[in-house]
Amino acid sequence: MKERGFDFYTGVPCSFLKDLINYAINECDYVGAVNEGDAVAIAGGAQLGGRKSVVLMQNSGLTNAVSPLTSLNYCFKLPVLGFVSLRGEPGLSDEPQHELMGQITTQLLELMQVEWAFLSDDIEQAEIQLEQADQVIASDRPFFFVVKKGTFNKEALRSSEVPLRPNRVEVERNENNEQSRLTRYEALGILNANKDSRTVHLATTGFTGRELYEVEDSEQNLYMVGSMGCISPLGLGVSLSCPEKKVVAIDGDGALLMRMGNLATTGQYGPTNLLHILLDNHVHDSTGGQGTVSAGVDFATVAAACGYERVQCVFDAAQFKKALKQWHSDPKLTFVYLPILKGAKEDLSRPKVKPREVKERLMVFING
Repeated sequence: MKERGFDFYTGVPCSFLKDLINYAINECDYVGAVNEGDAVAIAGGAQLGGRKSVVLMQNSGLTNAVSPLTSLNYCFKLPVLGFVSLRGEPGLSDEPQHELMGQITTQLLELMQVEWAFLSDDIEQAEIQLEQADQVIASDRPFFFVVKKGTFNKEALRSSEVPLRPNRVEVERNENNEQSRLTRYEALGILNANKDSRTVHLATTGFTGRELYEVEDSEQNLYMVGSMGCISPLGLGVSLSCPEKKVVAIDGDGALLMRMGNLATTGQYGPTNLLHILLDNHVHDSTGGQGTVSAGVDFATVAAACGYERVQCVFDAAQFKKALKQWHSDPKLTFVYLPILKGAKEDLSRPKVKPREVKERLMVFING
């Protein structure tokens, strides 16, 4: 895999894959994700950044990856090489929770239109399989190897400790003037006006991507469709693979709540070139305005506890502009919390550019 350029790994451990995971930790770039869906999104972000990425998971967690595989990778034609273990293989003794997944793992992959193969334990045959998988990846489709027990040779882990980053920074809280609260469209306009020629904007699903498109359709933008909650791990993957770019992940309260565990992953692995912005209006705007539980969550304190290097709460245009300029001039792994007004721009259109085209032009910008 290294000879073929697969050098970015992410995933969630499984005893059947432990030796491959140990090798990835020892010899390659590896990001330990908190769930399998996050891992798929992180790998997708790395793929956007020009890295050939690999995702590793137990089959019991394959269902966690269904959303990004079907609405991120499929829609954007974003390939990833996957390894999923076959716990609960029919005819073998295993824990009871693996019984059903052992029966339906390959069926799930087929339902998601993911090409797959049982990984051979013969290295020469496995090389042929990998060549075939690489051809599928080259055509912008994911490919998964299903791994049976005892497939890999032993690989000792050199170090089991993840070096912790400093955390518990003080949250910077500006004066809260509710009369000056911005709309989402206004906030995105300010964000767009403060970008430079190295900035990548990744907008979460729903109205955020659609409004960013109306502010300005740009090759520097990605408008996420589906895969709710995945903008944060996607941004992490892009930022890790493209240290020369400035990556902005634009999140919503409902989306972040769905995958809040990735705050910990980002706090651990996130580099200085990542800015994570949360636009919080306490509702699921694009589905009818149903309330979220965000009013009871102190996102800024959570981000600080998870290891973000700078955490700021801003409430109006001037404070938001100041935070953006500070990050551009003094980049650190930053979380900016911005409460906004409910509602969306009237007569809001949908992007005319297709997801695959959005991906392709963004990759040209990132890697050009």
